[in-house]
Amino acid sequence: MGDTLLEARGIVKNYGHVQALRGADFSVEAGEVVALIGDNGAGKTTLIKILSGIEQADAGEILFAGEPTRFHDAAEVHARGIETVYQDLALAPDLDAAANLFLGRELLRPGLLGRLGFLDRKAMQARAAGSFTDLGQTVQLATVPVASLSGGQRQSVAVARALAWASKVVFMDEPTAALGVMQAAKVLDLIRRLRDHGVAVVLISHNMPHVFEVADRMEVLRLGRRVARFRPDDVEMTDIVSAMTGASVDDSKAAS
Repeated sequence: MGDTLLEARGIVKNYGHVQALRGADFSVEAGEVVALIGDNGAGKTTLIKILSGIEQADAGEILFAGEPTRFHDAAEVHARGIETVYQDLALAPDLDAAANLFLGRELLRPGLLGRLGFLDRKAMQARAAGSFTDLGQTVQLATVPVASLSGGQRQSVAVARALAWASKVVFMDEPTAALGVMQAAKVLDLIRRLRDHGVAVVLISHNMPHVFEVADRMEVLRLGRRVARFRPDDVEMTDIVSAMTGASVDDSKAAS
């Protein structure tokens, strides 16, 4: 860590008369887990939508690897090695795990069959199996639709898909929501494994124990602005709540 990979400066986003972001700042380094936290309406989801190319900012600047850039759409973001694991997972329930990993990026068979549009299912399943192995997960790949998998296994499919294509940054929106204790523990382990692969992870979560468990740093949004930056070892839960609610915060605890 040490080099900022993705940075937002002074991001502004309005929806009519509603100011969702009022000059928000954010940054994440390679191989770092940063928790983006704040109360409902703080602007977390809007900021992630802008950084993932779903929406455009009205003002402000985005830097990628130190260079000013503008993400025009999600396809451009994907080409930069940035992926998002959505809270609803965005999986195709009737397809198997391997097909979901390559959804929209299917591999074609070599030669004439590929030119005719035949899919290389064997190659996709082999690469999918490798992705799950890298994550320490066992998921039934063939013939079984993801709709029949457990919540934790579906979450693994979504994370494995992100890891398969993300070489730089993964955004994760409430990845442990509605999961049981064991399933949530597996997701937290997946986040650590992503970080160990050198991928930057941006975690949106209201689950503070999970945030303290995996985050290297926390960035707090309030009313569309970043109001605090912390490292988990330097703060208590009360410091986080104070920043989220607008109470005074001890500046000596702020992360550099």
